[in-house]
Order: sequence, then structure tokens, then C-alpha cells
Amino acid sequence: MSAERGQPALVRICDLAGRARGSGFPADGLGTVITSHEAVDGLTRAVVHAPGDRTFLAEHGDITPLPEWDLALIRTTGLGLAPLVIGAERPCDTGTRVVFDADGRLEAALTGTVAATYTSTERYHPLEQVLELALPEATCVQLRLSRRASGAPVRDATTGAVLGVLGTALHAPGRTACFAVPLYAAGVLAPAGPLGVLLRRNGATVPGFGPDLNLAGTLQLTATSVGPAVERCAHAVARPEIAEEFAAFTESGATVVGLVGDPGTGRTTELAAFAARRARGAAPEPTVWLRGADLRAGDGSVREAVARALSGAARIIRASRAPGSGPRAGEPCAANPDVAARLARDAKRPFLVLLDAPEEMPPQLAHGLRQWTVGTSSWLRASGARMAVACRPEYWEQAGALFPPDLLYAPRKTGT
Repeated sequence: MSAERGQPALVRICDLAGRARGSGFPADGLGTVITSHEAVDGLTRAVVHAPGDRTFLAEHGDITPLPEWDLALIRTTGLGLAPLVIGAERPCDTGTRVVFDADGRLEAALTGTVAATYTSTERYHPLEQVLELALPEATCVQLRLSRRASGAPVRDATTGAVLGVLGTALHAPGRTACFAVPLYAAGVLAPAGPLGVLLRRNGATVPGFGPDLNLAGTLQLTATSVGPAVERCAHAVARPEIAEEFAAFTESGATVVGLVGDPGTGRTTELAAFAARRARGAAPEPTVWLRGADLRAGDGSVREAVARALSGAARIIRASRAPGSGPRAGEPCAANPDVAARLARDAKRPFLVLLDAPEEMPPQLAHGLRQWTVGTSSWLRASGARMAVACRPEYWEQAGALFPPDLLYAPRKTGT
């Protein structure tokens, strides 16, 4: 899910007397809200108001304070809000346009990062890196006095992804600007902490694309790529011995596996079944489907074909959206295969390329098969991606010998 760029799903945070304390936004499908620490500082209970007159009373145990970053997390239920995409790591270049909602929509430009201090009711908290927002001094004064501005998500004006959280109690010597806490940087410094865990959950469940491509976006793109093949083989008879070999390959340290057989022996069906198994469960794994005919004469490796498959999937997703639904945060577009594979590797869900019938590759590419295999091996090794090839015995006899031996899976049984 992702929220529309022009209409973010925000909540208001109040004390029990109904006084506004700040804003926040949903970050996952479980109802976790991210806000500033200022919004809950000194409160043992807080009331969270969502659009449509929905409210949630957050008890003390529902609030996770993170004063060292001027942030707080609130566990809610029943608000029914779509989470926002949290932006990936990126350089915060001077001039990057951002938007946020604080008693109305405001636009600003980032002027870089600076060190700042957050003063809570208990102590001072130095922050080494916060985002500086270029705004008129009078606007900054109004924001510091506002009861709703604190905790508002600061979003990339182009993609809609959340880059930071506005903190109206952040101060930097000699500067009159406003500041926001960069979420990605805060999560990286404590990956096992509550914020780091939440950011990984956001990345795995709320699709982001373009500069904010995340694991969920990668899964959506690859599911679009592999979906038709899986559907065609949905009712095929299972062959447990092949499934066991693929499972052993998955658990091994090998990178490339060959499924060898003549046409009509069920090679394509078994690849599709493998893809379907990877797509199931609580932790689905990204899989791209290619045929030899998808390769092109000028390709230096399988990477180029993967890039085309991901771009084609993005076009399908864009075309399938309902007319008039409005722009979405993180519009699907061409995805970098290196980034997609790295995201999958970091999540311990390896990116898998399924190459069916490589014999169909263009003759020019077949004549340079050694060079193509060297390039493919290098990309697989560098990216952490893996590949399963379904082909004729005579093709594998030639092509399999071109892969470095340490990349190849050694089958326990004949046929793979």
C-alpha cells in the first residue's frame, strides 16, 4: 500500500484534555505511528485522531519514546490508515524540494544536514545529523509555536516518500531554520532497535520505487514478471524429487543450478513451481522469469535482461491502476537490478533469476556465450543474486562448463 502524494494519511496527537500535541503518520500495516518525541513528552497516555472521526487511546505501554532522536512510536489499532513509504538512503542535496503538512501544506528546500540539539523535559539530546529546511524566518517561528506541526512527515516533493520527521524543538546555534530528523539515518545507527525494526518492516511491506525502491517494491515488480508463468502451471502434477533438489540448492551456498531435460519433460513447469514456492509464506522471495528469447545480442550478462524485465513489470503495474486514482508515492519505474538484488540479499531473501530455454537466445549471443557467461557470473557474484537454468542436456553440457565451479550446485540426484 502507499498513500497518494497529495493526500497523506496523517494523524493528530492530543493529550487527554484534547489539547493538540503534534502530528504523525502510519508506517506499517500493524498501525504503528511515527511522530516526534515532543508530541508525547511528559504524557503517560495520548489520544490519536485519524480522518473519519476514528480515535485510539494510547496507553503508556503503547508509546515507545526515542528522545535521543526526538522521535516516538505509537502502537495503534483500528485506525485503518495506509502506511507511507519511508525513503531509502540518498544524498540530501541542497535544493531538494520537500513538502509537509502543518496547519496547511508547506513547501521547502533542503539546505543539507547540520548538528542540532533537542531539549526534552528531562535533558538535552545532541543530534549529529538533522535535515535543515529553508523557510522564511517568520514561518519557522510560526511552526515552533504551532501545536500540530511537530511530528509531521517531511516528504520528497517528487516521490512522496518520507525523508524525515519535523521537530519544532530542535535548535542549532546561529541558525533560524527548521529541522527534521532523517529517519533512514536514525534507523541505521540502531538497526536492532524499535525504529530499525520498523523501518525494515516498512521496506518489506510498503512498496517504494525509483530512488526509494525497497524490498516490497522489488517483490511487486518481480511478482508481475513471474506471475503469468506460475499461473499457467498452477495445476501441474508436483514432482517431489525436483522440489527437494531446489530446496537443497536454496540452502546451499551455490549460485547457479541447472535443470536439464528434453522439451516436454516438465522443465518449465518445475521452474514455475519453484517460483510459486518462493512467493508463498510470511517472507516471500523475489524471482524474475526470463526466456532465452528475452536475451539480446548486445547483452553483456543476464543483468541487462533482468533490467528489461523489471522495467516491463513497472509498465504493467502503472497501466493496471484505476483511472483517476491520482499519483502514488513512489511511482513504479525502471528499477536498477543491482539495487533490487542488494535489497533482497540484505533481507536474506536472495534474488533469483529463472532462465527457461536459453537455447532460444539470439545466434550472435550464442556465438559469444563464453563472454556472456563470464559477465553473468561476475554479476551474480557481486550482487548476491542466484540463477536457475532449465535447458536441453546438450546446452548444459556446453554452458555449464563455462561457469566457475564454485558457483555451481552439485545435484544429489540426476536430472538437475
